[in-house]
Amino acid sequence: MSRIGKKPVAIPSGVQVTISGQTVTVKGPKGQLAWTLADEIVPSQEGQEILLAKREDTPRAQAMWGLSRTLVNNMVVGVTQGYEQTLELVGVGYRAAMKGQALSMQLGFSHDVDIKPPAGVSFAVPKQTEIKISGIDKQLVGETAARIRRIRPPEPYKGKGVRYAGEQVRRKEGKKK
Repeated sequence: MSRIGKKPVAIPSGVQVTISGQTVTVKGPKGQLAWTLADEIVPSQEGQEILLAKREDTPRAQAMWGLSRTLVNNMVVGVTQGYEQTLELVGVGYRAAMKGQALSMQLGFSHDVDIKPPAGVSFAVPKQTEIKISGIDKQLVGETAARIRRIRPPEPYKGKGVRYAGEQVRRKEGKKK
């Protein structure tokens, strides 16, 4: 029995939820998101709550039950509060700046790395060594942050690179004489 799937998803005021077949559409003050649930899950709305149930008791339905509830909850949180991911640039000469909507970074390469934000995601650079990625889709914000981090991941000897805010990088001991 899924402990997550059993919990109803609360709908805050100002949020409209539309369920048509397997598609759940959530519209709020920050935007609109839609997700098509797996066939094993039956969505329903009762008052100010969204309930999800399994069609049949199979291992896949059990797995999709908790996942579907979490995805619907992420949509509700996204259209009300939004999501934000912070990246830090660590290294001499590593810095970021905005070029219009695009993000331009100097990461020790012979050229600047320019990244255009995907639809629904925005970049902000409060400091030269800090990048804030925000949007309403949790998966898209996380994927964009991971894609930027992958350009220059932190290395274990000096710790230089792009890292998540608060990320602990395991350091290795260097050469000994």
